[in-house]
Amino acid sequence: MIKIICVGKIKEKYLREAIEEYKKRLSKYTKLEIIEVNDIDNPNIDITLFKEKELIEKYIDSKDFVITLEIEGNMLSSVEFAKKMDNIFNTNSTIAFIIGGSNGLHQDIKNRSNFKLSFSKLTFPHQLFRVNLFEQIYRAFKINNNESYHK
Repeated sequence: MIKIICVGKIKEKYLREAIEEYKKRLSKYTKLEIIEVNDIDNPNIDITLFKEKELIEKYIDSKDFVITLEIEGNMLSSVEFAKKMDNIFNTNSTIAFIIGGSNGLHQDIKNRSNFKLSFSKLTFPHQLFRVNLFEQIYRAFKINNNESYHK
C-alpha cells in the first residue's frame, strides 16, 4: 500500500484530473491512499510547521516506511527509485510519502523519515510536484514489472 500524505489541497482541475489518471493506473499495482491535511497560514513559520506536523503525524503508522520529500534528500534515477521501492516492499507493507507545505516539513517529521528523497534542487509548486510523484511511482511499478513505459 502507498500513502501520500500532503499539506494542502489541489485546487486546479487539470492537476486533479492528472492525479485521478495516475490513481487509476496505479490501482493495478497497489492500494493507494491520498491524505490531504490543511495548510496552516501563520506568519510564524515555526508555529506553521509545528501545527502541520501535528496534522501529518495522525496519519503515520508506526509500521509505515516513511519517505519524506525534501530538497536536501537523496536524488535517484527512475530505475534506482524503482529498485528502492521494490526493496522497501520486501520488508514493509506500506510506504508513506510525505509532501510538506510551502515552508517544508517540521524537523520531527524529517527525523521520523526512513528515507529522504529529492527530485531536484529546484523548487516546485507542491500541487504540481504531487503529479510528478504519482508519475514516478507509476513508472517504478512499470519498471519493476518489466512492462513497457519507461524511457
